[in-house]
Amino acid sequence: MKLAPKQIPEPQLSPLAEILSVGKVVSVPEVLLGYQQRWVGIRAPLKVGEKSRRIGLTWAEAADNVLVAASSTQAGGMNVYYLGYNQDMTVEYIQACAMWARAFNYAAGEIEEGIWEDEDPDKHIKTYTITFPSGKRIVALTSRPSNLRGRQGVVVIDEAAFHSDLAELLKAALALLIWGGEVHVISTHDGVENPFNELIEEIRSGKRKGALFRCTFKEAVADGLYKRVCLRKGIAYDAAEEQAWVDDVYSFYGDAANEELDCIPSQGGGAYFSLALIEQRTSRETPALRLTCPQGYEVSAEYLRLAESHEWCERELLPLLQVIPADVHSYYGMDFARSGDLSVIWPLLKEQDLRKRTPFVIELRNVPFKQQEQILFYMVRRLPNFLKGAHDARGNGQQIAEAAAVEFGHNRIDQVMLTEGWYRDNMPGLKADLEDDTLYAIPADKDVVTDVRAFRVVKGVARIPDTRTTEKGGAKRHGDAGIALALADFASRQDVEIFEYHRVNPAAGHTRAIKSGAGWRHKKGIW
Repeated sequence: MKLAPKQIPEPQLSPLAEILSVGKVVSVPEVLLGYQQRWVGIRAPLKVGEKSRRIGLTWAEAADNVLVAASSTQAGGMNVYYLGYNQDMTVEYIQACAMWARAFNYAAGEIEEGIWEDEDPDKHIKTYTITFPSGKRIVALTSRPSNLRGRQGVVVIDEAAFHSDLAELLKAALALLIWGGEVHVISTHDGVENPFNELIEEIRSGKRKGALFRCTFKEAVADGLYKRVCLRKGIAYDAAEEQAWVDDVYSFYGDAANEELDCIPSQGGGAYFSLALIEQRTSRETPALRLTCPQGYEVSAEYLRLAESHEWCERELLPLLQVIPADVHSYYGMDFARSGDLSVIWPLLKEQDLRKRTPFVIELRNVPFKQQEQILFYMVRRLPNFLKGAHDARGNGQQIAEAAAVEFGHNRIDQVMLTEGWYRDNMPGLKADLEDDTLYAIPADKDVVTDVRAFRVVKGVARIPDTRTTEKGGAKRHGDAGIALALADFASRQDVEIFEYHRVNPAAGHTRAIKSGAGWRHKKGIW
């Protein structure tokens, strides 16, 4: 039988890896499905799994826990403490552990019921324990935080979103990490404001270290969940019946399917950023530069358009670039639009104290492609110590994103497809930067602030909804400045390999990085 590989610790083989080395029996399916293997294969001090209902993740966790408890200390063996939020879950888990011990042919004691003393003498804590010849044991118990004080090993918190005091429970569990333990948190969602979802947001934003895992019901089915159901029932697999089965499951959950099956926390829909938060990060010293071209401007002679755009850059943009300190690192984000919506370019300057400041914001309406590229390149060539830019590369935005990557290096320009997954992974980081005052000096401009506040929690993810707002004068906006800010913050968080750079002195001309076979060389000139 093939099981998921587990890495504890290098260079030793884990118990699961040793089982794998024996070989696989032909025609016998893998015991753990792909997503179960991926969960078990994550080795991290803190790992958090958001999951669909009834996909067998706790069952796979029990297999891993048995192998850990049955191993010697030298092979990475530890005690395992399982905390479910009710007694039925606890009994089901310990029975699964006993089954796995028999399947692995490991000697193990019978399940023993016991009582742990609690700091409250009037409360009794019922436990279920399996002891192994290694001297280690698996203990399943209730979820009172005090139960973990003074313990050492692996802590499994199952259906964490439904524990009565998850915050205190995590505090007690994470103390075990000081001496090399592990904390595994598994749950379906129970709302956006639940401590379980907040834990995930903290990890995504970088506020807390940890490894994240996510598996929806449809992903589990794609990995063979229904085929396993057929195997267990002894019936033949049929693709049409699989789809009918999936449809029945979603029909059963109804409106709750998003949360119960698709890992989307409920009770969302409000503004992602509060007005108070955004206003605290604004500055009246940060200008919003705006350029609007009249209808039909694109049919003007190109040399005239280039000359007029250059004149605008020299008049409006250059004075702001010249006062930027030479010792900062520069980034930018750009949300592109040709007509209807705005193109917004949002530079960010990372200062000595690692705070990120907005020097200005550029808004372009109905500006032809060539002039947008001209204005962008003018700015980037004069940003001191430019490191990274990020573009919305959907649709027509891909053209200017690709041009920027060719001009400044594919390693320095990220061409981003703004998917739900991208928003899920990166919006918590932007929110954390704003809340921590790491990112500041947003223009104190009504339209810009409205764009930044346009993010709404849609199916548990912060993103710009389809509705548009109207600015002064009647033109429409679609959160364009907010997206540019999100892209700029994303760019500032990325690693970039620096071949060579030097600090630009705005008063002494400008430097252009040119790619060559040996890396990057610099050509000096005013352009």
